[in-house]
Amino acid sequence: MKKWLSLGLAGLLAGCAAQSEPDTAFTPAPTMYDFTIQSPDGSPMTLSALTSALRDADIVLVGEWHGHPASHLMQAQLMAALYSQKPKLALSMEQFTRDKQAVVDQYLAGKIGEKTLMNEGNAWPNYESDYRPLVEFAKTHQLDVIAANAPKSIVRCIGQQGPAYLSLLPAEERQWVAQSLTLNDDAYRQTFNASMHHGDEAKTSRQFAAQTAWDDTMAESMVNYLTRHPGTQIIHTAGRFHVAEGLGTASRILARNPNLKVMMVTPVTTESPLAEGAPDYTFTVMPLPPGYVDEVKMMAAMKTIHSRNQSLQCYSPNSQ
Repeated sequence: MKKWLSLGLAGLLAGCAAQSEPDTAFTPAPTMYDFTIQSPDGSPMTLSALTSALRDADIVLVGEWHGHPASHLMQAQLMAALYSQKPKLALSMEQFTRDKQAVVDQYLAGKIGEKTLMNEGNAWPNYESDYRPLVEFAKTHQLDVIAANAPKSIVRCIGQQGPAYLSLLPAEERQWVAQSLTLNDDAYRQTFNASMHHGDEAKTSRQFAAQTAWDDTMAESMVNYLTRHPGTQIIHTAGRFHVAEGLGTASRILARNPNLKVMMVTPVTTESPLAEGAPDYTFTVMPLPPGYVDEVKMMAAMKTIHSRNQSLQCYSPNSQ
C-alpha cells in the first residue's frame, strides 16, 4: 500500500513539474511597447547591431511619436547601449528649451528636486512616464543634458508674425533661438507645405518659419556643444517629423558643420513608412490609436488650440 501511495505521489509531483516548465513554443502577443529594428535597406537588426552601426556618429537623432510607449522605450535602451559602447555621451532634448538650461543643470547637480525641475523647467506633461528614464540615466552617469529647443512662446509668435518677430526680442531672449533660420525652399519646406491643408500661402510661410525655428535652434545647440566638447557623441530625442529622412534637424546641423556625421533612427508603422531610399535606421511599432473619430470634435479641439495660441501676448514695436 505504501509502495503504491509512493508511486502515485511521485507521479503527481512529476506531472506538476511538467506543467510548470515553460512552454518554449509560447510567444506573447505584441504590445505597444514592442518594436523591431531595421537597417536602411530594410534588413532586421538587433539593438546591439544598431548600436555598433552608430559607433562613429557624432550625433544620433532618435525620433518619436510623442507619448508612444515603444518610441520612449527604444530611446532609453539605445541611450544605455550607446553609453556602454562610448561613455563620452551627452543627451540633447527637444523637450527642454534653452532658457531652462540652468534649471536642468541644477537638477543634474542635485541642487533641486524633480518636482522643481518639472515646474521651473517647463517639463512636458508626459515627463514622468516618458523622459524621466533618459534624464535619470544622464544624472546617474554624470552626462550633460542639452536643453536644445527654442521656447514655445517665441515659436508661437513667429508663427503669428513671421521670422521678423525675432528682431523685436530683447537681447537675452534673442539668444534662446538660433541666430539664423533656414527659410529657403528646401526638401524640408516642401514636405512641410505638403502637410498643410488650409491653402493660405502667407500663413503656411509663417508656420514654416516657426517649424524651422525649432530645427535650427536644436541644430545650433548641438553644433555649439560639440565645438565646446569635441569627441563627445550626442543622442538627441525629438518628434518624428524633425528626424525623418534627415530633412529637418539633420539638414540644419550639416548646414552649420558639414563635417559632422549625423545618423537617424526613426519610428515607422506599416501605415507610415519612410520614402524609399531614406538613410534612416528604423524601428517598427504599433500605430497610436486615432485621437478623434468624430470630425466635429476634432475641429472643435483644433479651434480651442488656435484660440489659445492667438491669445498669446507677443512683443510689438509699440511695447518696446
